[in-house]
Amino acid sequence: MSQPIRGRGAAANPKNRFRDEKVEYVVDVNSGQLNKPKTTLLKDHTGSIISTNNSPDIGFDVSVNPYRGCEHGCVYCYARPSHEFLGMSLGLDFESKIVVKYEAPRLLRETLAKKSWKPQTLVMSGVTDPYQPVEKKLRITRGCIEVLAGCLHPLVIITKNYLVTRDMDLLSKLAEVNAVRVVLSITSLDKSVTDTMEPRTSRPNKRLQAVRELCEAGIPVHVNIAPVIPGLTDDEIVPIMEAASKAGAESVSCNIVRLPYGVKDLFVKWLDDHHPNRKEKVINKIKSMRDGKLNRSEFGERFRGIGPYADQIRQLVAINSRRLGLNAEKKPLNTSAFSRPETDQLRLF
Repeated sequence: MSQPIRGRGAAANPKNRFRDEKVEYVVDVNSGQLNKPKTTLLKDHTGSIISTNNSPDIGFDVSVNPYRGCEHGCVYCYARPSHEFLGMSLGLDFESKIVVKYEAPRLLRETLAKKSWKPQTLVMSGVTDPYQPVEKKLRITRGCIEVLAGCLHPLVIITKNYLVTRDMDLLSKLAEVNAVRVVLSITSLDKSVTDTMEPRTSRPNKRLQAVRELCEAGIPVHVNIAPVIPGLTDDEIVPIMEAASKAGAESVSCNIVRLPYGVKDLFVKWLDDHHPNRKEKVINKIKSMRDGKLNRSEFGERFRGIGPYADQIRQLVAINSRRLGLNAEKKPLNTSAFSRPETDQLRLF
């Protein structure tokens, strides 16, 4: 059986549900341990950059994903199965084989320049983190934000990485016209938990520092306690809310962990490796909120959970949101300031 790999969330490469063959990484003959896979960058050749969404329980219609896969390696990540559509595994492949949209800024500019484009809140990102480690070097996310800031197009950023503060100069321009919001996801304040559960994200204190710095720069910040792992991190909901309030966040929300397809097996294996004494409690609590299962995919239930314990968590968040002043209304971002950008071709004349 595979052993934990330092710096990776997954410990194996489960079989792709669409393919017959299974790819395994090489085991070191001396140690018997799985060799630590290096991060490989693959070029995305698609000619479009906007992803559309019609799910009724997701609060946005369009998004930009500068990358596919995510080096953060969050073991619970609901986006892992998206790598199976690329012929890869939702395990180690998802966090070590990163598909890069090198042309994303150009494609975004060309899309926004079309007369048919109507300004609407654009989310970065739906199935990846736009500030995962490789972004520090490639700066593709920054290139996209440069396009958006240049034409004052509304943007919501969702991330677990302090690197978002690098782009405060651009985000501040959008904030001046109420066209930006940053969502920082915080799962736990316990470094010993996050180091194995989401190994390449920014540490909890750095994420809170990002909240503080963004707020001080006048950039609105929402904190999402996501995902809540019942039986493991649910006792941190209030401490996270208090820390978020102290850092200056305007509002807070929480989502219950969801484990689609093979993510269930990765997560259970992670519990075996890192929290064996809590495994049964965590699994039973998740099932109590998922109608006896580890996952439910129904709209409206998959994020919130059902049952008495899910209701208790929602009440806890609501009560403490009012107490801490974290219940600011999230007003729609401004679309009226948008000015259609010129394409590279037009700028030649």
